[in-house]
Amino acid sequence: MFKRDLEKTILGYKKFPVIAILGPRQSGKTTLVRNIFKKYVYVSFEDPETRSFAQTDPRKFLKTHENKHGIIIDEFQHVPEILSYLQLEVDTKKRPGYFILTGSQNFLMNQAITQSLAGRVGILNLLPLSINELKRSKLVKIDNADKVIFDGGYPRIYSEKIDAKKLYPSYIQSYIERDVRQLTNVGDLRSFQRFMKLCAGRIGQQLNFSELAGVCGVSVSTTQRWISILEASYILFLLQPYFKNFNKRITKSPKIYFYDTGLACSLLGIESPKILATHPLRGHIFESFIVADICKQYFNIGKRPPVYFWRDMNGRLEVDCIIEEASNLFPIEIKSGETIASDYFKNLKLWSKEAKVEAENNYVIYGGDLSQKRSHGNIIGWSK
Repeated sequence: MFKRDLEKTILGYKKFPVIAILGPRQSGKTTLVRNIFKKYVYVSFEDPETRSFAQTDPRKFLKTHENKHGIIIDEFQHVPEILSYLQLEVDTKKRPGYFILTGSQNFLMNQAITQSLAGRVGILNLLPLSINELKRSKLVKIDNADKVIFDGGYPRIYSEKIDAKKLYPSYIQSYIERDVRQLTNVGDLRSFQRFMKLCAGRIGQQLNFSELAGVCGVSVSTTQRWISILEASYILFLLQPYFKNFNKRITKSPKIYFYDTGLACSLLGIESPKILATHPLRGHIFESFIVADICKQYFNIGKRPPVYFWRDMNGRLEVDCIIEEASNLFPIEIKSGETIASDYFKNLKLWSKEAKVEAENNYVIYGGDLSQKRSHGNIIGWSK
């Protein structure tokens, strides 16, 4: 059992009559809410009979499961029309924290939730395990970056001791056959799976829709739609460039990252931590691992990640990650090497001059274990 950082945030949202927890399949949503809300009635719309009951007679469905504690509705996206009936329940009966919804597809769900339950729902995201959550567990050893990156953050890898090499191909196949079919009309599922692999091959790099479309043999509009599907189902995310308060021309193309590096390694055909250690994309995969973990930390406290990157049009200066907190900027360079090199602060020194940022706000996260404070900024080991 993993202690999830989101638990404290969920408890802080109990003043909302409805709490919605969204995230990819098998990220631990059901386990988490059933552990927090032990006395609540639990129903799952994955069950065909339960789903049919809710679809054909939603009022009776809610009345049948009414109790003094509350109701957990798992995978609620299968019956989106239930949201309108929840609105009626919420408006007529003042019961804070009564309805707990979980869903594994974000495609149009946020829009559906906010339209039906605006002002009545607190929306949170649960992603695969963060570094901090793995560190706290007795099930995981955090002493080998390649092993942690290869295994990824899906809880079943550790709780059920499933080989990552076996879990992820099955996960990808079931995702394509179930979720992609439901999310939108993708005619050629094989092409979509190939598209996922092509995206993995561009991990940590700027996204060029035209180039990707050409390689995959589909239109640019199809590429954009498929990227949206992968974003909506929490497979990958696009990191946008930071562009405020600069006179220089900067890139406008986002960078592509995966929420889970175990999944990305599987798509890339990487079959072991040893192979990962010498893979030509290891640096980009490590970067994705760190950027995704920073995003998880924000999602776990109920905030949208204020995370960007910066790159000028000439490619002469790039900062891997920039966190914007209030009026402060925290530039971060991400280096996969285990030995601290003298040039790790090169871009950060140039950035400090360009952005007029104090050196104490500069950070380097690297593949080693040490954490140090230096004249040009701070160095932090990947597992710290």
